[in-house]
Amino acid sequence: MVFVSNALFLKKMTNEIVLCVQTMLNGGSERKGQRRKTKKYSAKIIISMHKLLTCASKSEDINYYMEAVLLLEDQTIFRGKALGKIGTTTGELCFNTGMTGYQEIYTDPSYFGQIVINTTSHIGNYGTIDEDNESSSVKINGMVCNYFSPIYSRKTADSSLQDYLEAANLVGISDIDTRALVKHIRHKGAMNAVISSENTDLEFLKTKLAETPSMDGLELASKVTTTEPYFVGSEGARFRVAVLDLGIKTNILNNFHERDCYCKVFPAKASLEEMQEFQPHGYFISNGPGDPASMPYAVETVKEMLATNTPVFGICLGHQVIALAMGVKTYKMHNGHRGLNHPVKNLITGKSEITSQNHGFGVDRKSVEGNKDIIVTHVNLNDDTVAGIKIKGKKAFSVQYHPESSPGPHDSRYLFDEFIRLMAD
Repeated sequence: MVFVSNALFLKKMTNEIVLCVQTMLNGGSERKGQRRKTKKYSAKIIISMHKLLTCASKSEDINYYMEAVLLLEDQTIFRGKALGKIGTTTGELCFNTGMTGYQEIYTDPSYFGQIVINTTSHIGNYGTIDEDNESSSVKINGMVCNYFSPIYSRKTADSSLQDYLEAANLVGISDIDTRALVKHIRHKGAMNAVISSENTDLEFLKTKLAETPSMDGLELASKVTTTEPYFVGSEGARFRVAVLDLGIKTNILNNFHERDCYCKVFPAKASLEEMQEFQPHGYFISNGPGDPASMPYAVETVKEMLATNTPVFGICLGHQVIALAMGVKTYKMHNGHRGLNHPVKNLITGKSEITSQNHGFGVDRKSVEGNKDIIVTHVNLNDDTVAGIKIKGKKAFSVQYHPESSPGPHDSRYLFDEFIRLMAD
């Protein structure tokens, strides 16, 4: 096996470029004005190359020629190069079509148990920064990309993505034909997969795959929820919101804080009695991973919430749990919705919005339409699936997508304002 030190290669490359530019500055017979212009832009090149050299020196060496293998459940094999931690990982293979926001995606608890395919061609080129995290740690099981950039260019970045992934013990693979892989998943449906950069023996990989549980029927919220209640915001805020944490993102709580809310975040299995002690003006049911039908504890709690007639707002998994609490069925989607540009139509206002989405389960359209107590408020314009509901006669509503949009457009943040309005009534 041949190992190539990426940092040393970049240092050598940068030094050679700088030397060439300096040689150009010291020679030539161009006119005085032309020479000044050449010096001006050449100096900028030197500064840029110096930044490149500094970035390379901070990044740990990457074994660019170390082989890694991606084996799918249907025995399809993709071979590429190792990135992140050297090791083996398994999970459900899914894809996100966002052009940016990889750090927010990797730290979103909704992706727990999954291997994420990044469909955008370049990953890692703007590094990482702590304030972009959507939770306290990386939540995905693995990462797949086409071109991985070991260096980055971003003034505020804390580290390279390679260093970030290694620190998180995350196994990844690059140099994969992601177009072909995504096309395969779209046709065949979501399936489990294994990535390994430590053992490429197919029998070993098949054994690992056989040990990986299906996402269908898998309860995961209890694995990512907080273990103890905690507070976000100012105690003297206008509204108190009791949050049922099924895998909440940081920027959801930030949106409440910006709207003068004091939130108490409760573990996924908290009882309504515990939450009522906070005397909330409203209840929020968060996003999260796994199959909503495997969470009877949350469904029962939400049933009790709806009976109080206190405002209730749900997002993503929270939306599905509210639907289940109303007797509506959920189902495992063929390959889910994950990206930053999913069009949704608000059937109440007639307006469309571009949304950020991340879910592999959905609310059954026929089941909703057969329920006299539910109104469909939003639909996905790509496939006409249910994207939002409202409970008749109650101050309760939910959406399948992420109005906080981190990452993504902010078209749907009005939903937080609607929840505030309900609490103010």
